[in-house]
Amino acid sequence: MNPAISAAELAAGAVANVRAGRPLLVQDFIEWRAVARELLRAGVPPEAVTWGAPGADLFSGAPAASPAAHNGADLLSLPTQAEAQEPSNATAPRPHVPRSLMEMLQTAACYRDRDRWAFLYRVIWRWQQGEHDVQSPADPDGQRLHTMVKAVRREVHDMHAYIRFRERPPEAGAPHFVAWFEPAHDVLPQVAEHFVARMGKVSWMIATPDASVLWDGATLHHTGPLMSSAADLDDAGEALWLTYYRSIFNPARLNTQVMNSHIPSRFWKNLPEGALVPSLVSQAGLGARRIGQVEAVGRRSGRTIPIEAEQAQPERQQPSKLDECRRCELWEHATQAVGGEGPKSAKIMIVGEQPGDQEDLAGQPFVGPAGKLLDRVFEQAGVDREGVYITNAVKHFKWEPRGKRRLHKTPAQKEIEACHYWLEKEIATRKPKVIVAMGATALKSVLQTGSVTLKDKLGHPVRHGDSWVVTIYHPSYVLRVPDEASKHEALSVMVKGLKLAQDLLDRPDVPEPPAS
Repeated sequence: MNPAISAAELAAGAVANVRAGRPLLVQDFIEWRAVARELLRAGVPPEAVTWGAPGADLFSGAPAASPAAHNGADLLSLPTQAEAQEPSNATAPRPHVPRSLMEMLQTAACYRDRDRWAFLYRVIWRWQQGEHDVQSPADPDGQRLHTMVKAVRREVHDMHAYIRFRERPPEAGAPHFVAWFEPAHDVLPQVAEHFVARMGKVSWMIATPDASVLWDGATLHHTGPLMSSAADLDDAGEALWLTYYRSIFNPARLNTQVMNSHIPSRFWKNLPEGALVPSLVSQAGLGARRIGQVEAVGRRSGRTIPIEAEQAQPERQQPSKLDECRRCELWEHATQAVGGEGPKSAKIMIVGEQPGDQEDLAGQPFVGPAGKLLDRVFEQAGVDREGVYITNAVKHFKWEPRGKRRLHKTPAQKEIEACHYWLEKEIATRKPKVIVAMGATALKSVLQTGSVTLKDKLGHPVRHGDSWVVTIYHPSYVLRVPDEASKHEALSVMVKGLKLAQDLLDRPDVPEPPAS
């Protein structure tokens, strides 16, 4: 900006220049803001304005051309005597723009685009017309504004990350450190403030193809380009750094895709090690990868350590709530997980297979037809349902579609094993004296084996840990039995099993009956 003319003076002739058909030439956000304010107060629409940029660079320390140099044809010229006599709009209300939008406009002003000033004026014009959606990414102009802001912020981040300062010898004087960078957008002033705060009173300079900034330890100076490329830099310590980089480069672990994703290719050319990388990558491709570290590793004979496959698995954090369980895939198609119900002090634990359709919807175990039959068994065996703990080996409903119905499907062994985590927690918490396993799935889960059969264990309690395990039929099996005689026999087995469970409570020292 011309140091001899304030932003307000520059904006004074903006409306007159538009009416005269002359382009408005601005070189930074401060000038654009002053000019845009005057245009908005005069009600000048975006399509009536032609924007441009003067010859001086946006951040150049060289002053812009004087008003006379432009023959009065641009914004920097003051209005003529006739134009100055036109009615003033000084009484028009000052345009109001929210801070969030103004900050986005100021950031987007750093985006290198030929029509950035025209676009920013269109955005602020639409806002003043009540089109507040212009700030939303859902709006075409809003989307472009957000894209520009994101690109500028990304460029600021990249300059913070990839600027590499090189030390100058003490006899060379200030600046002590020098860096070269080729930014894609006009973000040098913002980046300079970052390094002022970071590097304290140490003098430094950042040079770019279009501008430079110098910090003398107290004042930040903006000037024009002072270097042509990174080749103008000389760093006595660079040779030491390159030697170190060669020594830590491991071709056996080279991954060029990851390397390029972490550091975009346009930054490599200005990094000191960038000149080494192509040859190191080429050597890795020609065989260095296969022999990398061969001298150190080849001398080690190594040894085989025997370990169980399960123990070799990494330790993973286990879910703390049943609703959060993702140990198998059954949760994806179930309405909810169904936990157990009953008093914590219950001495008998009833373990079924899995929730059914109605249990899945209600979130409670044994509330459907199988639950009603189980109530009959409890009644005939003289067992109070409210005094026992009822749960399932598998906590999610496994089903397959059949028309509009969801039909039960037997859980696989891997699903039983995955859900045993929850059954094990229930057993450890309640410490039942007797566990009644209803059906083969429950029996396999309780005993933690897939080879056990229901037929072998019916009527024969077994000791498992600190509990007795009694096996009975599952209520759904009784419901599926076709003839009444078989149904009555299965029901009798269930009643006898529950009575046996009661007896085991009264006779804790009873020996395990031999298998018949």
